[in-house]
Amino acid sequence: MQHKVIVVLVDGLAAEVAHCMGYLFGMVEAGRGLHTTLNAALPSLSRPLYECILTGVPPVASGITHNGVSRLSQHESIFHLARAAGKRTAAAAYHWVSELYNQSPWLAARDRFTHDEQLPIQHGCFYWDDAYPDSHLLMDGEWLRSQYDPDFLLIHPMGVDDAGHKFGLDSRQYRNQARRMDSLLADLLPQWLAAGYQVVITSDHGMNKDLSHGGTLAEERTVPLWLFGDAFVERWPDGVVIAQTQLCALMADLLGVPHDKPAAPPLLKATFMREVH
Repeated sequence: MQHKVIVVLVDGLAAEVAHCMGYLFGMVEAGRGLHTTLNAALPSLSRPLYECILTGVPPVASGITHNGVSRLSQHESIFHLARAAGKRTAAAAYHWVSELYNQSPWLAARDRFTHDEQLPIQHGCFYWDDAYPDSHLLMDGEWLRSQYDPDFLLIHPMGVDDAGHKFGLDSRQYRNQARRMDSLLADLLPQWLAAGYQVVITSDHGMNKDLSHGGTLAEERTVPLWLFGDAFVERWPDGVVIAQTQLCALMADLLGVPHDKPAAPPLLKATFMREVH
């Protein structure tokens, strides 16, 4: 069995403010999802961690070591793996994602809307303003899902990160932006699950009280991870810890595509894993 997958990468969502996500935790409390935390790779910066999550390669090995490294990735991403297996890919995401896996440098007039079967991200809606509303971005993703029926869809909103940079970790604006994201997901997650998608919700990095991130503080590195869908085990296995570098393998295993990424821990039902392997 091969599943369709949606990954929601909520930029800049520290685990410290994940308590604001009442709907997501309500799903977990009802036995309809899993939750844990993981540590972001270093440096805890956006572009390096997009690469880490989507390729399984940490920044010190990928060469994408700060946000100013503007070039195509030199590693196979989940988009490459999915396309090579004949699957359809899509992303509603910040333009750095397009620049990592489709074309670099990114040109808004050419790349804002992308529809090209030959590219790793075949269908895309990309934005470049950090204040682009999360509500609009999620609808960009939902439009891609309804129009192109992707097997793998990345949805990457920036509003939480933007609020953190403007107001800091310990601010009502940052927490309330997380609450708004939770409400937006409450509208969409049931639809995605009803359509048979497996849904991974996480973040690239957290936020500190200096209105920034990049270092080793727990509030910068510790991020939440939620898993929803019938392919996952019913409870988080005792003692199991997942690394950010293992998320790419988890996505690939859900899609049922071959890969050589750092193996994910046993989070999928045994029957599903037998069918995949």
